[in-house]
Amino acid sequence: MSKETTSRINVLKTYKLYIGGAFPRTESGRYDRQTNAKGDLVANICRASRKDFRNAMVAARKAQRGWAARSAFNRSQILYRMAEMLESRSATFERALEDAAGYKKKDAAAEVATAIDRLVWYAGWCDKFTQLFGNTNPVASAHFNFTFPEAMGVVTVLAPKSAPLLGLISTFAPVIVGGNSTIVVVDNDAPTIAIELAEVLATSDLPGGVVNILTGRRDELTPHIGSHMDLDAIFAVGSDKDEERALSIAATESIKRTKFIDDRSASEWRDADAQSPYMILPFIEFKTAWHPIGGVAGGGGAY
Repeated sequence: MSKETTSRINVLKTYKLYIGGAFPRTESGRYDRQTNAKGDLVANICRASRKDFRNAMVAARKAQRGWAARSAFNRSQILYRMAEMLESRSATFERALEDAAGYKKKDAAAEVATAIDRLVWYAGWCDKFTQLFGNTNPVASAHFNFTFPEAMGVVTVLAPKSAPLLGLISTFAPVIVGGNSTIVVVDNDAPTIAIELAEVLATSDLPGGVVNILTGRRDELTPHIGSHMDLDAIFAVGSDKDEERALSIAATESIKRTKFIDDRSASEWRDADAQSPYMILPFIEFKTAWHPIGGVAGGGGAY
């Protein structure tokens, strides 16, 4: 066999967006270059546009009602399946964190392990947060009165710049636990990690559109996110004062809920206090239902 027939060119991965369970290229055709700590080119990354965000919004809205209608136990199973699939590819993610994000081997292994554990941890809360945040209320009439949480709808997550794997999971996992769908905007030094994670999500029984991932420029997309009339909430990590103010003002027109938290260092995202059932709370709504006791005339209702 000749040398010409045995030599080959490696097939390099094209990193695309993740919308509706598929991997489309950005409609704009634009891209950013990702380099490693040494300055070497790692990949060309899709630079998502306003149209890409609108497409993701349509996919997220379409998927949300079905996701919320699933049993809490089933959502728990799917998050656990995400952890299983991430565990099976742990070596790949460790190498990616070393190559793309400049992690030391020990730190890369610690981030991947914590990311897996965090998915398992939130999987366990899917069928428990209702009991924590819901309530049976004392009333003066002959009724049962219950307050219970429901999903808010579609939430955009502006992901942290640090901890490209763990920070991402720590912010979108509590959003989907409650039955919401999400659009995650990733603007950090290692966005390839987010698309690698999208491949895990795509093989984890997660319905397409529940999690959508856009890589691109955060400052380009935030004006369109804040003003989008169909979006229900924004979860922004690491916003400066200007971004926080702009998003808060834009959100008032459609009465979006906004939640702002500070970014953490990569090691701080591994801390126990980086996970909490109270991360679920900002993205649920509370409804109250009345039900008559015994033979009391009149029907019940939800308010």
